Amino acid sequence: MNKLNAVLLLLISVGVTWGCASWHASEVQKGAEAQTLTVGTVQREIRVGMSNAQVAEALGSPNVVTTDEKGREVWVYDKIATENVYSSSTALILGILVGGSGGGGGLLGQSAGASSTSQRTLTVIIKYDEQKKVRDFAYHSTRF
Repeated sequence: MNKLNAVLLLLISVGVTWGCASWHASEVQKGAEAQTLTVGTVQREIRVGMSNAQVAEALGSPNVVTTDEKGREVWVYDKIATENVYSSSTALILGILVGGSGGGGGLLGQSAGASSTSQRTLTVIIKYDEQKKVRDFAYHSTRF
């Protein structure tokens, strides 16, 4: 196999690997988005008078279930998300390596990258009446 064929095979392999990695990353993101509780979800889905079964269907299971001073249920959803974003690139350079054996062709790689991390929190408190219907709810969101 000559050097040109070897380089072409390497480039095709890199392309296929990168394509598969991109597909896997998008599938992981879809799964994470399906489990994300947002302020928009609370605003859109939760209404005074809803049953606790309807709330559980809309938001999932709460982190904490407790009662107030009158024995009425209070549900607390407390979510924390950390987002790590990393971007990198690698440049493959076809070059001539000059060595002790007289030189030969080769691939050189250069890479660069950057990363960023952020966190967000969402706390949702849902208070029920004696009939286990939503009587009040509140939420607080932060991003840092």
